[in-house]
Amino acid sequence: MGKPTGFMEFDRVDRGYAPVSDRVTHFQEFVIPLSDAELSTQGARCMDCGIPFCHQGCPVNNIIPDWNDLVYKGDFEEASKVLHSTNNFPEVTGRICPAPCQESCTLNLIDLPVSIKTIECAIADRAWDEGWIKPQIAPHKTGKKVAVVGSGPAGLAAAQQLARVGHSVVLYEKADRFGGLLRYGIPDFKLDKKLLDRRVAQMRAEGVEFHANTHIGVDLPAKQLLKEFDAVVLTGGSEKPRDLPVPGRELKGVHFAMEFLTRNSKVVQGVKGAEEQLISAEGKHVIVIGGGDTGSDCIGTSNRHGAKSVTQIEILDKPPVKEDKLVTWPDWPNKLRTSTSQEEGCERMWNVATKAFVGDEQGNVKAIRCVLVKWDKDEQGRWQMSEVPGSEFERPADLVTLAMGFVHPVHEGMIDELGLDKDGRGNVAGNTDGAKAYHTSIDKVFAAGDMRRGQSLVVWAIREGRQCARAVDEYLMGSSDLPR
Repeated sequence: MGKPTGFMEFDRVDRGYAPVSDRVTHFQEFVIPLSDAELSTQGARCMDCGIPFCHQGCPVNNIIPDWNDLVYKGDFEEASKVLHSTNNFPEVTGRICPAPCQESCTLNLIDLPVSIKTIECAIADRAWDEGWIKPQIAPHKTGKKVAVVGSGPAGLAAAQQLARVGHSVVLYEKADRFGGLLRYGIPDFKLDKKLLDRRVAQMRAEGVEFHANTHIGVDLPAKQLLKEFDAVVLTGGSEKPRDLPVPGRELKGVHFAMEFLTRNSKVVQGVKGAEEQLISAEGKHVIVIGGGDTGSDCIGTSNRHGAKSVTQIEILDKPPVKEDKLVTWPDWPNKLRTSTSQEEGCERMWNVATKAFVGDEQGNVKAIRCVLVKWDKDEQGRWQMSEVPGSEFERPADLVTLAMGFVHPVHEGMIDELGLDKDGRGNVAGNTDGAKAYHTSIDKVFAAGDMRRGQSLVVWAIREGRQCARAVDEYLMGSSDLPR
């Protein structure tokens, strides 16, 4: 904990942001960090609440009260050690995690939670600046070889943990650079990709062998990995996007959100030839279908392109501005949230379903046809959607991004080649506990992250990567000293 009376003495303060007029002119990060003195004060607000519910809220079980107390005392180096004991990439989660820990904070009962995410990010950034983060090279090699497929947060976490206990780890990535969704799917204004590059450099020094431009199941048969490695870890993510099969879907200008975001990120990151593939929102009426984080990223990117207008539509009801704490706390509540990208400018619409895309004579989308909907419970208590009679309307649309989430991993290629069992949602089947934790239906093949659990948060991917590494280590060695 911090200062016993700190939460009563000090107001809550969080990081700030550069003005909208400045930040929309570039794709760089725009967060204004707190000073060391301010961080110490915020760490002091962590109260002796008896049961640290923030642990429950954090999927990687960060030891939050401990490093809050250390920051309050000014011991950032020890705070970094505590933070890294549960989280391989806190500089990433400190930027893009939605911070369920803060929703679980006891002080959130009065809407004044400790600024946990800000403190976490500051600890990690300080540790890099001071040179405290160094490669952790295993003193002895086990002689076991492990292949990790996919370099997103789950794959990176699993690979790093396995290398640190002495296994020879080879990581395969189908893209030209490492990081998975973190690399090209999340805009650079939210996550500077230099952070990924230095982690990869750290992992190389720890013994991880990286192979880019290697699509397992396409460029390299998946079954070849079974012959060459003692264990195989599948962390390829959940990449099959949810489509919108309505009339006009084939029109030019209607794109999956990840196609739009990835092409832009490649330009920002200087990938050769990327400019030719850019999908530009400049001077266009942009419609973003989907109210989540990916949709928000499309908004921020479109505004930086210079879109004429940006409209985000969501089929669900508008969430309440404030949750009922006595019903929701300490769990993640459904409430209205406004991202930095939405603050930069967009019209948000709820209870809107898309009926069709309207095109011009050249096959380009020019409008979107919509209808208002309402949600009611049937006799069994299940929510049912119905259209509101006479509520049809059109909006101009020169560019549409479909940001409605992902349904499951891509089955074609690696998953089909291996013949892996799937769960009812199309994910690779596998449990998270017991003697067969993270095992798939094939011996020595494991799965973790979104490929196993479905689309989720980066912090869940890191947790699964770490836990899967322990399961693999136990499988290979009979026991494991890696954290659960």
